[in-house]
Amino acid sequence: MLNADQSARMSQLALRWTMLTMVRSKETCFAEWSELENIGGANPLWRIPYQRMKPRYERLVPLSRQALRLLEELSSLNGALTNRKIGRYLCPVEASKTGAVTGNHMLDVLYRMGLRGKATVHGFRGLASTVLNESGLFDGNWIEYQLAHHPGGMDRRHNPAQFLRPRRFMMQGWADYLETAETGKKIGTRISRTGPFSLSEMQRADLAA
Repeated sequence: MLNADQSARMSQLALRWTMLTMVRSKETCFAEWSELENIGGANPLWRIPYQRMKPRYERLVPLSRQALRLLEELSSLNGALTNRKIGRYLCPVEASKTGAVTGNHMLDVLYRMGLRGKATVHGFRGLASTVLNESGLFDGNWIEYQLAHHPGGMDRRHNPAQFLRPRRFMMQGWADYLETAETGKKIGTRISRTGPFSLSEMQRADLAA
């Protein structure tokens, strides 16, 4: 559905990145290439410094296969820019005062799709929480950590890598869910209590380790 919009491609990609990573729009707007780790490796990661987080602690975002494909297109679009200051952002917009995409750019994409009053950029975080929690496949703490909420009253001294292994599995499941919803084709895992994919007790214990 996003590809049907004819707006600036960078705004579309920024919205898609926000959905895939379950972050706040501001975290996407000022995301920098230097924050990405192990791209091309076994465990690609986006490390958001605590200075940019609403709760002031570092955040680790495991990257799905879909997120990596999106990075390839972002890299291609960034290569067309000559301003190095602007080019440090994942989603640069030369006409923007900050040099980066804004939340309003992403919101405009939704409006052009006829979703004014029906959907917001931030609302996708709530959708992710609902889908993942209702699936019954993922521990609530994994979801809360991924949303950068404060489970158990954690503070800046918390371990940002907590539940990182199961969260990586969960984020791939979420990305597969989004792609399946968009294309109508079953992609990878299926997040469903009754669907063909489910976690065995052994898998649950292994992921929780």
